[in-house]
Amino acid sequence: MTQHDGAVAPGNHDEAAPLIVVAAAVVEQGKLLVVSKKAAPEVFYLPGGKPDPGEAPAEALVRELDEELGVRPLEPRFLADVEALAALENVPMRMTVFTAGISRIPRPAAELADMRWITGTEPDVRLAPAVRDQVLPLLKRNGLLAA
Repeated sequence: MTQHDGAVAPGNHDEAAPLIVVAAAVVEQGKLLVVSKKAAPEVFYLPGGKPDPGEAPAEALVRELDEELGVRPLEPRFLADVEALAALENVPMRMTVFTAGISRIPRPAAELADMRWITGTEPDVRLAPAVRDQVLPLLKRNGLLAA
């Protein structure tokens, strides 16, 4: 995981090119917005997705949040590059995570099955490993979510 200081945490550095993903960590009133996909409705992820060819990460974030939730990211800021195994595809993934506000109340659309606002301690919410093991602790360390 690359953070603001550019440090990279150890991880799976397979020879294959990783799946590239951008995602938003949207925190409001101490809760993180997570979504589930119709392909795996029991697993919750950060909203976002794969950039189109030639699309910059910030552009992909705007497009994906509009497609998935009907919102625009407000003041997106780079948080970290997270390297993990993609929960659904089971391949190496590099996820660029931005913190952002959102322009309106989100409504799941496109391939999404559900969305929830979580503190990260809910026993009934199964989070993707990258969110559970890397993003939540980072948000807590940075004071964006309660520890």
